[in-house]
Amino acid sequence: MISRIRTGVFFGGPSVEHEVSVISAMQAIAALDETRYEVIPVYVSKDGSFYTGDHLKTLDAFRDIPAAVAAAQRVVLQKEGKDVQLVLAKQKKFGSSVVAVLDVALPVFHGTGGEDGVMQAHFQRLGLPYAGPDVTSSAIGMDKWASKALFRMSGIPCVPALRLRKSEYYADPEAACARIEGEIGYPAVVKPYNLGSSVGIHKCRDRFSLQEGLEDAFLYSGAVLAERAVPHLREINCAVLGDGESARASVCEEPLNATDILTYADKYQSGGKSAKGAKTASGGSKGMQSLARQVPAPISPEQTARVQELAVAAFHAIDACGCARVDFLMDGESGELFVNEINTIPGSLAFYLWEATGLSFSKLLDEMIALALKRSREQSMLHTTFETNLLQTASLGGAKGSKA
Repeated sequence: MISRIRTGVFFGGPSVEHEVSVISAMQAIAALDETRYEVIPVYVSKDGSFYTGDHLKTLDAFRDIPAAVAAAQRVVLQKEGKDVQLVLAKQKKFGSSVVAVLDVALPVFHGTGGEDGVMQAHFQRLGLPYAGPDVTSSAIGMDKWASKALFRMSGIPCVPALRLRKSEYYADPEAACARIEGEIGYPAVVKPYNLGSSVGIHKCRDRFSLQEGLEDAFLYSGAVLAERAVPHLREINCAVLGDGESARASVCEEPLNATDILTYADKYQSGGKSAKGAKTASGGSKGMQSLARQVPAPISPEQTARVQELAVAAFHAIDACGCARVDFLMDGESGELFVNEINTIPGSLAFYLWEATGLSFSKLLDEMIALALKRSREQSMLHTTFETNLLQTASLGGAKGSKA
């Protein structure tokens, strides 16, 4: 009998998107093929503690998070020889404290503290293969300013934007607003530079709404982006699956929001129509699937091809891996397209887009895990040390490091 791949599904975390992460993870756990994977849920609380337990595989457990945590085992990740283990945070005096040994991690975080490279660095340090982008591309994907810089360097169209730090704004709010008015103009969109799920995003049409929008966005981030609003806005999204060697795009979708910009409530609390034929995982919780949308997006074949081409280009621009979703802004009259952002761990892992493309959620996860194991094999063949006798011959001798 072939042993199953011991897969730790990590989710939650210290993020304003904590609850969305829980929903996405429950969907993924429900879709993982139990004949291929031994699933170990690892819930990361808002204070950063790790918990595991079989009851954490179902959404019902999270109706009462304190009770779910009380019934779970608090654990930590550690390296022991070649194994990466989940061990009890409070070690036993007698007997083994090992709860599970992991072969691979499937991170299903959204937002800071999990999607931004923090958890990826933890996995990397331990030598645990993990699905999705690596440390660098995770950090760049979360930083909207940095990712847009790479997009522009790759010839990918983006709307004009500027970055404003919280300290700069509060030092002189009038001057900061005047700068935005001069460089961006109205209407302008302001948003935290490193969040997703449309948290803290505002469309501003005058000085009063601009100040209100900035001050709200600064509650969530130390810096914000101010961008020129696209007229006759239509939002088009496309998922990408692969790695640096090969990547392919899904069908496109058009979210049908009732406001000028897609809000958190539009995405997760709308109760709208979902992608035709997409299954509902985890006992009816739909996550991003609950958003009212049209799949495929009602755009021309030429526009679809252009979106897919730019989506793959954006994916490669930050050297992403796994499954990402690239969000576009389109002028509904001119058809002009702009890449808005890349979501390196998208809500619901964008499974509804892949199902509409012909790839089941289960097979999507198979591919993501296979890519994780492939990257780990490739990294294991790289030299990570350089043998020298420097420490045997070195002497401080009053010199300060390499300045000697």
